[in-house]
Amino acid sequence: MTEALILVINPGSTSTKMGVFRGEEKILERNLHHEAAVIAGYAGIADQYDFRKRAILDELASAGIDLGEVKVIVGRGGLIKPVPSGVFEVNEAMEADLRAGVRGQHASNLGGLIARDLALSLPGARAFIADPVVVDEMDEVARVAGHPEFERASIFHALNQKAIARLHAGTVGRRYEEMNLIVAHMGGGISVGAHRKGRVVDVNQALDGEGPFSPERSGTLPAGALARLCFSGKLGPEQVKRMINGCGGYVAHLGTNSAREVEERAAAGDARARLVRDALIYQVAKEIGGMSTVLKGEVDGILLTGGLAWAQALVADLTGRVRHLGPVFVYPGEDELRALASNGLRVLRGEAEVLEYT
Repeated sequence: MTEALILVINPGSTSTKMGVFRGEEKILERNLHHEAAVIAGYAGIADQYDFRKRAILDELASAGIDLGEVKVIVGRGGLIKPVPSGVFEVNEAMEADLRAGVRGQHASNLGGLIARDLALSLPGARAFIADPVVVDEMDEVARVAGHPEFERASIFHALNQKAIARLHAGTVGRRYEEMNLIVAHMGGGISVGAHRKGRVVDVNQALDGEGPFSPERSGTLPAGALARLCFSGKLGPEQVKRMINGCGGYVAHLGTNSAREVEERAAAGDARARLVRDALIYQVAKEIGGMSTVLKGEVDGILLTGGLAWAQALVADLTGRVRHLGPVFVYPGEDELRALASNGLRVLRGEAEVLEYT
């Protein structure tokens, strides 16, 4: 029997990535670019969903996709309330929280909104999100910060980290729920998670301020100096946010967010590029080392993934710093569309429990 089609949607700030799968086979992949001026014309993130939905429908029609065959639509999960790892049906409560931006406005919020809207218009179709960035499986001890006014939060690259961890477990013939893994997602942001028997029990909050700096994010900054800057009058709140996320890391130090360019500059003898690049590796290695203590040194594997994992020299240098902690495996890049589709397929085949968002 031919399996139904799975439509997956991953909205970004000025683009919408989409794909159509039948089983494990990808039959369509598109990256729809949206003019920044068009996006700027909308008052808020949620206001864009109809425009983006129309762009998706136009592309599906152009590709000759029979919408009647689409039974599962999986959107990239956004900034909703903390949830455990898994697949959630987009219900009224989630739709309301995505529209309101209960934990912030981000383009990924549109994934669930568009998925639900499309599913309601297609006979027999259901809308889901899977492993959103707010997946929270942290141990209670990991939440405690140095002052009761603060609490450490779990916001990270959950979709790719979970997908890579499961992929690796299958590759070595084991179950993810039986393994202790450290997963370092290294892209525009960097998150390093301690996966203990299927749960991410600790991870740096990669969105706005913890852990290693990255090509675009500042990572953990000296607290006293940051506090003085915030009250100096030099920068407003929005400027500080942009400094932390978007204009930090390589962008601030070297004027580029291209890891490839930094690697080339470092290799060509640019001393500043070499120092900053080595500092990024140093900080990622420190974070991996810290997560090894979370797992009490019982590490079945250190998995390096994300766009930076394509840089062979960077991976070699990072591996040299952490290989004493456990075997290192490299899974370069990220295929978020396939990760979303695999979760949808698990639902179609009855292999995944569909969770309810409340």
